[in-house]
Amino acid sequence: MEMIIRKNNYLIIIMILIFLTSCDSKDIFNQYKSIPNGTWEANKKVDFNFSIKDTTSKRNLFINLRNNKHYQFSNIYLITTLNFPNGTKIIDTLQYEMADATGKFLGVGFSDIKENKLFYKEEKTFPVSGSYSFEVYQAMRKNGQVTGIEFLEGITDVGFSIEKTN
Repeated sequence: MEMIIRKNNYLIIIMILIFLTSCDSKDIFNQYKSIPNGTWEANKKVDFNFSIKDTTSKRNLFINLRNNKHYQFSNIYLITTLNFPNGTKIIDTLQYEMADATGKFLGVGFSDIKENKLFYKEEKTFPVSGSYSFEVYQAMRKNGQVTGIEFLEGITDVGFSIEKTN
């Protein structure tokens, strides 16, 4: 009986060590903000604030979107602003695929919610240490229309993450 208890103790210790080493995340920053009622208003920016101390390491930056079955499009257009501590701004207009050619949503998830991790900047170094902000808003419009979609349905959460590179 004592031998079985010792084996179980060793097994528990090994499992704890495996769990602790597998939790070594690459995330430097990871935050989501919910979109009220799953409807993202035009010109309603979602903003994230983060600090950078290390100005030499390369990082990957991601925009993370969660959409549900009410999202009606196969792509999404976003306008982003990365604000530096010294006042510099980088503004980008981005387009991402949200569904394949058959209309099946991309991303991961078993339910009606799909999570998309979209590359924003690859192997980016931050040249200035301090407080940064990242802003994103949707810029969707229907084909042939000049005005944007005022209420974009189906986006439930918007996130921003920064990861260490290998």
